[in-house]
Amino acid sequence: MAKELIRLSDIVMKFDDEVIIDHLNLYINDKEFLTLLGPSGCGKTTTLRIIGGFQTPTSGDVFFDGVRINDVPPHKRKVNTVFQKYALFTHMNIFENVAFGLRIQKLPADEVHRRVEEALALVNLAGYGKRSVNSLSGGQQQRVAIARAIVNRPQVLLLDEPLGALDLKLRKDMQIELKRIQQQVGITFIYVTHDQEEALTMSDTVVVMNEGKIQQIGSPEDIYNEPKNAFVADFIGESNIIDGTMPEDRVVRMYGRNFPCLDEGFAPGESVDIVIRPEDIDIVPVAEGQLTGTVTEVTFKGMHYDIIVDFRGFKWLIQTTDYSPVGAKIGVKIDPDGFHIMKKSRYSGQFGDYSSYSDEYDELNEDPDTEVDGDEE
Repeated sequence: MAKELIRLSDIVMKFDDEVIIDHLNLYINDKEFLTLLGPSGCGKTTTLRIIGGFQTPTSGDVFFDGVRINDVPPHKRKVNTVFQKYALFTHMNIFENVAFGLRIQKLPADEVHRRVEEALALVNLAGYGKRSVNSLSGGQQQRVAIARAIVNRPQVLLLDEPLGALDLKLRKDMQIELKRIQQQVGITFIYVTHDQEEALTMSDTVVVMNEGKIQQIGSPEDIYNEPKNAFVADFIGESNIIDGTMPEDRVVRMYGRNFPCLDEGFAPGESVDIVIRPEDIDIVPVAEGQLTGTVTEVTFKGMHYDIIVDFRGFKWLIQTTDYSPVGAKIGVKIDPDGFHIMKKSRYSGQFGDYSSYSDEYDELNEDPDTEVDGDEE
Protein backbone atom coordinates (compact mmCIF):
# COMPACT_ATOMS: atom_id res chain seq x y z
CA MET A 1 0.00 0.00 0.00
CA ALA A 2 1.46 3.36 -1.07
CA LYS A 3 2.20 5.81 1.74
CA GLU A 4 1.17 9.44 1.29
CA LEU A 5 4.14 11.82 1.68
CA ILE A 6 2.96 15.25 0.49
CA ARG A 7 -0.50 16.78 0.42
CA LEU A 8 -1.49 20.12 -1.08
CA SER A 9 -4.84 21.12 0.39
CA ASP A 10 -6.99 23.77 -1.30
CA ILE A 11 -3.97 25.77 -2.51
CA VAL A 12 -4.63 29.21 -3.97
CA MET A 13 -1.79 31.37 -5.31
CA LYS A 14 -2.31 34.93 -6.48
CA PHE A 15 0.14 37.44 -7.90
CA ASP A 16 -1.28 40.99 -7.99
CA ASP A 17 -4.85 39.67 -7.86
CA GLU A 18 -4.18 37.29 -10.77
CA VAL A 19 -5.01 33.71 -9.77
CA ILE A 20 -2.09 31.44 -10.74
CA ILE A 21 -3.29 28.37 -8.82
CA ASP A 22 -6.99 27.93 -8.27
CA HIS A 23 -8.02 25.72 -5.29
CA LEU A 24 -5.60 22.89 -6.09
CA ASN A 25 -5.80 19.61 -4.18
CA LEU A 26 -3.16 16.94 -4.72
CA TYR A 27 -1.43 14.19 -2.77
CA ILE A 28 1.90 12.60 -3.68
CA ASN A 29 3.01 9.17 -2.47
CA ASP A 30 6.38 8.17 -1.08
CA LYS A 31 8.80 6.87 -3.76
CA GLU A 32 6.46 8.01 -6.56
CA PHE A 33 7.58 9.58 -9.84
CA LEU A 34 4.92 12.26 -10.34
CA THR A 35 4.92 14.73 -13.23
CA LEU A 36 3.17 18.08 -13.38
CA LEU A 37 2.41 18.53 -17.08
CA GLY A 38 0.92 21.47 -18.89
CA PRO A 39 1.55 24.49 -21.12
CA SER A 40 3.55 27.55 -20.06
CA GLY A 41 1.70 29.60 -17.50
CA CYS A 42 -0.52 26.76 -16.24
CA GLY A 43 0.86 26.94 -12.69
CA LYS A 44 3.03 23.82 -12.65
CA THR A 45 6.31 25.57 -11.73
CA THR A 46 4.52 27.64 -9.07
CA THR A 47 3.14 24.39 -7.59
CA LEU A 48 6.67 22.97 -7.49
CA ARG A 49 8.01 26.12 -5.82
CA ILE A 50 5.30 25.93 -3.17
CA ILE A 51 6.32 22.32 -2.37
CA GLY A 52 9.97 23.43 -2.20
CA GLY A 53 9.18 26.38 0.08
CA PHE A 54 10.34 29.03 -2.39
CA GLN A 55 6.84 30.51 -2.45
CA THR A 56 4.11 30.64 0.20
CA PRO A 57 0.56 30.05 -1.02
CA THR A 58 -1.97 32.85 -0.67
CA SER A 59 -4.22 30.33 1.08
CA GLY A 60 -4.34 26.57 1.64
CA ASP A 61 -1.97 24.16 3.37
CA VAL A 62 1.10 22.10 2.47
CA PHE A 63 1.61 18.90 4.48
CA PHE A 64 4.77 16.77 4.56
CA ASP A 65 4.37 13.38 6.22
CA GLY A 66 1.23 14.70 7.91
CA VAL A 67 2.89 17.85 9.30
CA ARG A 68 1.90 21.32 8.01
CA ILE A 69 5.03 22.97 6.56
CA ASN A 70 3.71 26.27 5.13
CA ASP A 71 6.15 28.25 7.30
CA VAL A 72 9.15 25.90 7.05
CA PRO A 73 11.94 27.52 4.95
CA PRO A 74 13.37 25.64 1.92
CA HIS A 75 16.65 24.60 3.58
CA LYS A 76 14.76 22.93 6.42
CA ARG A 77 12.53 20.84 4.15
CA LYS A 78 13.61 17.29 3.20
CA VAL A 79 13.53 18.44 -0.41
CA ASN A 80 16.17 19.29 -3.03
CA THR A 81 15.63 20.98 -6.39
CA VAL A 82 17.26 20.52 -9.82
CA PHE A 83 16.61 23.47 -12.13
CA GLN A 84 16.90 23.77 -15.91
CA LYS A 85 19.89 26.07 -15.38
CA TYR A 86 22.16 23.77 -13.43
CA ALA A 87 23.90 26.52 -11.36
CA LEU A 88 27.11 24.51 -10.96
CA PHE A 89 30.14 26.16 -9.39
CA THR A 90 32.61 26.65 -12.25
CA HIS A 91 35.56 27.31 -9.89
CA MET A 92 35.14 23.85 -8.30
CA ASN A 93 35.78 20.44 -9.84
CA ILE A 94 33.00 17.88 -10.13
CA PHE A 95 33.75 16.20 -6.81
CA GLU A 96 33.60 19.50 -4.89
CA ASN A 97 30.37 20.51 -6.65
CA VAL A 98 28.70 17.33 -5.49
CA ALA A 99 30.29 17.53 -2.01
CA PHE A 100 29.21 21.14 -1.42
CA GLY A 101 26.07 20.41 0.61
CA LEU A 102 27.81 17.73 2.68
CA ARG A 103 30.69 20.07 3.56
CA ILE A 104 28.19 22.68 4.77
CA GLN A 105 26.85 19.99 7.12
CA LYS A 106 30.46 19.49 8.34
CA LEU A 107 30.35 15.72 7.80
CA PRO A 108 33.57 13.70 8.29
CA ALA A 109 35.86 13.65 5.24
CA ASP A 110 35.62 9.88 4.76
CA GLU A 111 31.80 10.00 4.72
CA VAL A 112 31.85 12.91 2.25
CA HIS A 113 34.18 10.96 -0.03
CA ARG A 114 32.09 7.79 0.15
CA ARG A 115 28.76 9.54 -0.50
CA VAL A 116 30.10 11.66 -3.37
CA GLU A 117 31.61 8.60 -5.07
CA GLU A 118 28.29 6.73 -4.64
CA ALA A 119 26.35 9.64 -6.14
CA LEU A 120 28.71 9.98 -9.12
CA ALA A 121 28.50 6.23 -9.79
CA LEU A 122 24.71 6.43 -9.67
CA VAL A 123 24.67 9.07 -12.46
CA ASN A 124 27.31 7.16 -14.49
CA LEU A 125 30.11 9.66 -13.77
CA ALA A 126 32.39 7.41 -11.71
CA GLY A 127 36.00 8.59 -12.06
CA TYR A 128 35.02 12.09 -13.18
CA GLY A 129 35.53 13.76 -9.78
CA LYS A 130 38.70 15.70 -10.60
CA ARG A 131 37.45 17.07 -13.92
CA SER A 132 36.47 20.69 -14.45
CA VAL A 133 32.75 21.42 -14.77
CA ASN A 134 33.52 23.43 -17.93
CA SER A 135 34.89 20.32 -19.66
CA LEU A 136 31.51 18.57 -19.50
CA SER A 137 28.73 18.30 -22.07
CA GLY A 138 25.24 19.57 -21.22
CA GLY A 139 24.08 16.06 -20.41
CA GLN A 140 27.04 15.45 -18.08
CA GLN A 141 26.47 18.78 -16.32
CA GLN A 142 22.86 17.72 -15.81
CA ARG A 143 24.08 14.50 -14.17
CA VAL A 144 26.37 16.46 -11.84
CA ALA A 145 23.41 18.65 -10.81
CA ILE A 146 21.37 15.51 -10.06
CA ALA A 147 24.27 13.92 -8.11
CA ARG A 148 24.64 17.12 -6.07
CA ALA A 149 20.93 17.01 -5.24
CA ILE A 150 20.69 13.33 -4.29
CA VAL A 151 23.95 13.20 -2.30
CA ASN A 152 22.12 15.02 0.52
CA ARG A 153 19.59 12.16 0.62
CA PRO A 154 16.43 14.24 0.39
CA GLN A 155 13.09 12.47 0.68
CA VAL A 156 11.87 14.40 -2.35
CA LEU A 157 13.65 15.64 -5.46
CA LEU A 158 11.98 18.49 -7.36
CA LEU A 159 12.95 18.76 -11.03
CA ASP A 160 11.93 21.89 -12.96
CA GLU A 161 12.20 21.24 -16.72
CA PRO A 162 15.70 19.82 -16.12
CA LEU A 163 16.13 18.43 -19.65
CA GLY A 164 14.92 21.52 -21.49
CA ALA A 165 18.41 22.67 -22.52
CA LEU A 166 19.45 19.30 -24.01
CA ASP A 167 19.19 18.17 -27.61
CA LEU A 168 16.50 15.64 -28.53
CA LYS A 169 18.59 12.43 -28.47
CA LEU A 170 20.28 13.33 -25.20
CA ARG A 171 16.93 14.26 -23.70
CA LYS A 172 15.53 10.83 -24.56
CA ASP A 173 18.59 9.11 -23.07
CA MET A 174 18.29 11.18 -19.90
CA GLN A 175 14.58 10.33 -19.55
CA ILE A 176 15.53 6.67 -19.19
CA GLU A 177 18.44 7.57 -16.88
CA LEU A 178 16.25 9.65 -14.57
CA LYS A 179 13.70 6.86 -14.21
CA ARG A 180 16.53 4.41 -13.43
CA ILE A 181 18.04 6.78 -10.83
CA GLN A 182 14.65 7.35 -9.19
CA GLN A 183 14.03 3.62 -8.88
CA GLN A 184 17.55 2.94 -7.56
CA VAL A 185 17.57 5.75 -4.99
CA GLY A 186 13.96 5.06 -3.99
CA ILE A 187 12.95 8.67 -3.35
CA THR A 188 10.00 10.72 -4.54
CA PHE A 189 10.55 12.66 -7.79
CA ILE A 190 8.24 15.56 -8.62
CA TYR A 191 8.94 16.60 -12.19
CA VAL A 192 7.73 19.64 -14.12
CA THR A 193 7.53 19.63 -17.92
CA HIS A 194 5.46 20.81 -20.86
CA ASP A 195 6.75 17.83 -22.89
CA GLN A 196 4.07 15.14 -23.08
CA GLU A 197 6.51 12.43 -24.22
CA GLU A 198 8.73 13.07 -21.21
CA ALA A 199 5.73 12.77 -18.89
CA LEU A 200 4.47 9.55 -20.50
CA THR A 201 7.95 7.96 -20.59
CA MET A 202 9.01 8.48 -16.98
CA SER A 203 6.04 8.95 -14.69
CA ASP A 204 4.09 6.69 -12.38
CA THR A 205 1.48 9.46 -12.15
CA VAL A 206 0.79 12.39 -14.50
CA VAL A 207 -1.03 15.52 -13.32
CA VAL A 208 -2.29 17.53 -16.30
CA MET A 209 -2.74 21.22 -15.47
CA ASN A 210 -4.17 24.22 -17.26
CA GLU A 211 -5.06 27.72 -16.03
CA GLY A 212 -4.10 26.90 -12.45
CA LYS A 213 -6.41 23.88 -12.22
CA ILE A 214 -5.82 20.14 -12.37
CA GLN A 215 -7.56 18.74 -15.45
CA GLN A 216 -6.78 15.06 -14.85
CA ILE A 217 -4.64 12.81 -12.65
CA GLY A 218 -3.76 9.26 -13.65
CA SER A 219 -1.19 6.81 -14.96
CA PRO A 220 0.34 7.63 -18.36
CA GLU A 221 -1.85 4.92 -19.90
CA ASP A 222 -5.05 6.30 -18.33
CA ILE A 223 -4.28 9.87 -19.36
CA TYR A 224 -3.59 8.85 -22.95
CA ASN A 225 -6.33 6.24 -23.40
CA GLU A 226 -9.11 7.84 -21.35
CA PRO A 227 -8.73 11.64 -21.45
CA LYS A 228 -11.28 13.43 -19.26
CA ASN A 229 -11.85 16.46 -21.50
CA ALA A 230 -10.89 18.02 -24.83
CA PHE A 231 -7.93 19.90 -23.34
CA VAL A 232 -6.31 16.71 -22.03
CA ALA A 233 -7.07 14.81 -25.24
CA ASP A 234 -5.46 17.55 -27.33
CA PHE A 235 -2.47 18.16 -25.05
CA ILE A 236 -1.54 14.49 -24.65
CA GLY A 237 -0.82 13.27 -28.17
CA GLU A 238 -2.77 14.08 -31.31
CA SER A 239 -6.55 13.79 -31.26
CA ASN A 240 -9.48 14.15 -33.60
CA ILE A 241 -12.28 15.54 -31.41
CA ILE A 242 -15.74 15.43 -32.98
CA ASP A 243 -19.18 16.52 -31.73
CA GLY A 244 -21.55 13.61 -31.18
CA THR A 245 -24.31 12.15 -29.05
CA MET A 246 -24.85 8.91 -27.13
CA PRO A 247 -28.20 7.43 -28.24
CA GLU A 248 -27.66 4.56 -25.79
CA ASP A 249 -24.88 2.72 -23.96
CA ARG A 250 -22.10 1.47 -26.27
CA VAL A 251 -23.45 3.41 -29.28
CA VAL A 252 -22.14 6.82 -30.38
CA ARG A 253 -23.64 8.95 -33.15
CA MET A 254 -21.72 11.35 -35.42
CA TYR A 255 -22.10 12.49 -39.01
CA GLY A 256 -25.71 11.24 -38.82
CA ARG A 257 -24.59 7.64 -38.28
CA ASN A 258 -24.34 5.27 -35.30
CA PHE A 259 -21.06 3.56 -34.42
CA PRO A 260 -20.45 0.80 -31.86
CA CYS A 261 -18.20 1.91 -28.97
CA LEU A 262 -17.31 0.63 -25.49
CA ASP A 263 -18.45 3.62 -23.41
CA GLU A 264 -21.54 3.70 -21.24
CA GLY A 265 -23.12 5.66 -18.41
CA PHE A 266 -24.23 8.69 -20.44
CA ALA A 267 -27.79 9.99 -20.51
CA PRO A 268 -29.75 8.86 -23.62
CA GLY A 269 -29.10 11.43 -26.35
CA GLU A 270 -26.45 13.27 -24.28
CA SER A 271 -24.13 15.56 -26.29
CA VAL A 272 -20.52 14.39 -26.03
CA ASP A 273 -17.02 14.96 -27.37
CA ILE A 274 -15.70 11.97 -29.33
CA VAL A 275 -11.93 11.42 -29.31
CA ILE A 276 -10.40 9.30 -32.05
CA ARG A 277 -6.62 8.96 -31.98
CA PRO A 278 -4.90 9.21 -35.41
CA GLU A 279 -3.31 5.77 -35.01
CA ASP A 280 -6.68 4.11 -34.30
CA ILE A 281 -8.07 4.83 -37.78
CA ASP A 282 -7.72 2.25 -40.55
CA ILE A 283 -7.76 3.39 -44.18
CA VAL A 284 -9.87 0.98 -46.29
CA PRO A 285 -11.42 1.00 -49.78
CA VAL A 286 -14.33 3.45 -50.03
CA ALA A 287 -16.85 0.60 -50.36
CA GLU A 288 -15.71 -0.85 -47.01
CA GLY A 289 -15.48 2.43 -45.10
CA GLN A 290 -17.71 3.56 -42.24
CA LEU A 291 -17.02 7.08 -43.51
CA THR A 292 -15.62 8.45 -46.77
CA GLY A 293 -13.31 11.47 -47.00
CA THR A 294 -10.84 13.26 -49.24
CA VAL A 295 -7.08 13.48 -48.59
CA THR A 296 -6.04 17.15 -48.46
CA GLU A 297 -2.46 16.91 -47.19
CA VAL A 298 0.28 14.28 -46.76
CA THR A 299 3.45 14.65 -44.66
CA PHE A 300 6.14 11.96 -44.50
CA LYS A 301 7.30 11.49 -40.87
CA GLY A 302 9.81 8.65 -41.26
CA MET A 303 7.98 5.78 -39.54
CA HIS A 304 4.57 6.83 -40.88
CA TYR A 305 2.62 9.39 -42.90
CA ASP A 306 0.53 12.14 -41.35
CA ILE A 307 -2.51 12.35 -43.62
CA ILE A 308 -5.13 15.09 -43.33
CA VAL A 309 -8.55 13.93 -44.51
CA ASP A 310 -11.61 16.15 -45.02
CA PHE A 311 -14.86 14.65 -43.72
CA ARG A 312 -17.66 17.09 -44.61
CA GLY A 313 -15.56 20.14 -43.82
CA PHE A 314 -13.98 18.80 -40.62
CA LYS A 315 -10.32 17.83 -41.05
CA TRP A 316 -9.04 14.64 -39.39
CA LEU A 317 -5.44 13.57 -38.83
CA ILE A 318 -4.67 9.93 -39.65
CA GLN A 319 -1.29 8.34 -38.94
CA THR A 320 -0.61 5.38 -41.20
CA THR A 321 2.17 3.47 -42.93
CA ASP A 322 0.01 3.34 -46.09
CA TYR A 323 0.49 6.18 -48.56
CA SER A 324 -2.58 7.92 -49.97
CA PRO A 325 -2.04 10.81 -52.41
CA VAL A 326 -3.62 14.26 -52.05
CA GLY A 327 -7.06 14.28 -53.68
CA ALA A 328 -7.68 10.56 -53.12
CA LYS A 329 -11.09 9.45 -51.86
CA ILE A 330 -10.62 7.01 -48.98
CA GLY A 331 -12.77 5.01 -46.60
CA VAL A 332 -11.99 4.77 -42.91
CA LYS A 333 -12.84 2.14 -40.33
CA ILE A 334 -12.69 2.59 -36.55
CA ASP A 335 -13.02 -0.34 -34.14
CA PRO A 336 -15.28 0.10 -31.09
CA ASP A 337 -12.26 0.54 -28.79
CA GLY A 338 -10.98 3.35 -31.03
CA PHE A 339 -13.69 5.72 -29.76
CA HIS A 340 -13.15 7.54 -26.45
CA ILE A 341 -16.27 9.38 -25.30
CA MET A 342 -15.95 12.45 -23.06
CA LYS A 343 -18.50 14.65 -21.38
CA LYS A 344 -18.80 18.19 -22.74
CA SER A 345 -16.56 20.73 -21.00
CA ARG A 346 -15.54 24.37 -21.32
CA TYR A 347 -12.86 23.15 -23.77
CA SER A 348 -15.39 21.56 -26.15
CA GLY A 349 -15.15 22.89 -29.68
CA GLN A 350 -11.65 24.35 -29.21
CA PHE A 351 -9.56 21.42 -30.45
CA GLY A 352 -9.46 18.52 -32.84
CA ASP A 353 -9.99 20.06 -36.31
CA TYR A 354 -6.83 19.98 -38.44
CA SER A 355 -7.89 22.73 -40.86
CA SER A 356 -4.95 24.81 -39.61
CA TYR A 357 -2.55 21.87 -39.60
CA SER A 358 -0.10 23.45 -42.05
CA ASP A 359 0.03 26.52 -39.78
CA GLU A 360 1.11 24.26 -36.93
CA TYR A 361 3.96 22.97 -39.06
CA ASP A 362 5.00 26.53 -39.90
CA GLU A 363 5.15 27.35 -36.19
CA LEU A 364 7.28 24.29 -35.49
CA ASN A 365 9.71 25.30 -38.22
CA GLU A 366 10.22 28.86 -36.97
CA ASP A 367 13.67 29.91 -35.80
CA PRO A 368 13.93 28.55 -32.22
CA ASP A 369 15.88 31.65 -31.17
CA THR A 370 12.74 33.74 -31.67
CA GLU A 371 10.63 31.64 -29.31
CA VAL A 372 9.37 33.17 -26.10
CA ASP A 373 10.98 31.68 -23.00
CA GLY A 374 8.69 29.17 -21.31
CA ASP A 375 9.19 30.42 -17.74
CA GLU A 376 5.97 30.84 -15.82
CA GLU A 377 6.72 33.72 -13.55
